[in-house]
Amino acid sequence: MGKYILAHDLGTSGDKATLFSESGKLLGSMVSSYDTFYFNSTWAEQDALDWWNAVCRSSKSLINSLKINPAEIAVVSFSGQMMGCLCVDKKGNPLRRSIIWADQRAQRQAEQINERISQKDFYHIAGHRNTASYGVQKLMWVRDNEPEIYEQTYKTLNAKDFIVFRLTGKFYTEYSDGNSNACFDILNLKWSDRIIEYAGIDPEKLPELKPSTFVAGGVTGEAAKATGLAEGTPVVLGGGDGVTANVGSGSISPGKTYCCMGTSAWITTTSEKPIFDEEMRTVTWAHVIPGLYAPNGTMQYAGGAYSWLKNTICKMESYDAGLHGKSPYDYMNEQVEKSPAGANGIIFLPYLLGERAPRWNPKARGAFIGLKSENQRSDILRSVLEGITMNLSIILEILRKQVEINEILVIGGGAKGAVWRQIMADVYNAKIIVPALLEEAGSMGAAVTGGVGAGLFKDFRVIDKFLEINEIRLPNKDSVAAYGPVKELFDECYFALEKVFAKMI
Repeated sequence: MGKYILAHDLGTSGDKATLFSESGKLLGSMVSSYDTFYFNSTWAEQDALDWWNAVCRSSKSLINSLKINPAEIAVVSFSGQMMGCLCVDKKGNPLRRSIIWADQRAQRQAEQINERISQKDFYHIAGHRNTASYGVQKLMWVRDNEPEIYEQTYKTLNAKDFIVFRLTGKFYTEYSDGNSNACFDILNLKWSDRIIEYAGIDPEKLPELKPSTFVAGGVTGEAAKATGLAEGTPVVLGGGDGVTANVGSGSISPGKTYCCMGTSAWITTTSEKPIFDEEMRTVTWAHVIPGLYAPNGTMQYAGGAYSWLKNTICKMESYDAGLHGKSPYDYMNEQVEKSPAGANGIIFLPYLLGERAPRWNPKARGAFIGLKSENQRSDILRSVLEGITMNLSIILEILRKQVEINEILVIGGGAKGAVWRQIMADVYNAKIIVPALLEEAGSMGAAVTGGVGAGLFKDFRVIDKFLEINEIRLPNKDSVAAYGPVKELFDECYFALEKVFAKMI
């Protein structure tokens, strides 16, 4: 049995190959980028062969740079972007570029499904709303607009499923990515005959469903030459990136929760059954761990709103940072610390790109509310961090109705700032846990999933060997009390402006 685990994280901007030891130590990583083609306002596509070439480059570069014997890699596993639609023929050749998660062209197809099944019924089958974001609606679009491609389609795949095919010659997907097609029965972990019928697609075009820990096969001789891997190396399916991050964040049992603070942000927990919200504000994913689920709410623009603040209002901080070789956020965070909890009365609505959870309103807009002559620059900056966190706290409270959540592990770029970590502790009224590696949850989750699938690890509790905790932040009782009425006001401000937003361009 080999000594290493190779995890590939196929994101939107590139593939990151990461090598871990069996003991959970990160040995190295290598990123290989690829392009996204944006056009027609709401369309977004990628070339699947770019994914494959990136995997080949990153694998070879990592193996060569670390000077390891490929035969000592015990297993390859994956974390990958979800909610896509790649049409391939019987030989696995792409018939067109993949329509990726960010693409919104399939609005009419979502409407076609809405004409046959209510949003509520769809939500209770798939765990998700019926929108243009998911794989089945995109396949419908291909059927309606590129019938010759649809007819030639043997299977429709997500990114990691295509790479698994290129490595093993086998067509599979697993439950989390099956879930991202939205024609999935989340309670019974199978394709939903009802949604497939309403969508009017051929179910044979969907790949066979397997658990995330399933060994798809061994690396073929041809794939070994292309990647630098040893022929016969076991390939485990892994999971969708949002769900492998559950494992990589230690969210492997009910109530274990993590918050990812990137350009967008989300809170995800683990539960023994799906969490269905009456207002359908949250969604539920199939977990990579058999028998568990990953209830989640994702907001559209979190760290992105703080980045917007940096690029517009905080040009002075950016200038000073350039002079002194520091990050602009260091200067911004110093300002934030000068303002008290509640930002001296300023409420910021962080809806600069509309909103997914918890509002599900593409027409929502950003706003500073409550500005007074005595407000300082520091109050404005603090209000942005508070507004983002308060929006996420609504998601958290929905999840808390069914799962007890007292501590949250935070990852992503937003977790780097100490002041924001304390705001999260106070707004969430929860212990905030900060790991040493803030950007590796997906890769770690893929590695652990691969290790369990290949028999290296007995179960997913081995993640404790991978996770090194750097800091724990406890909520400040006074700040928790101060944020109570501010949370209520934040919600009232949104609903007071909801009709106004609908009239704005």
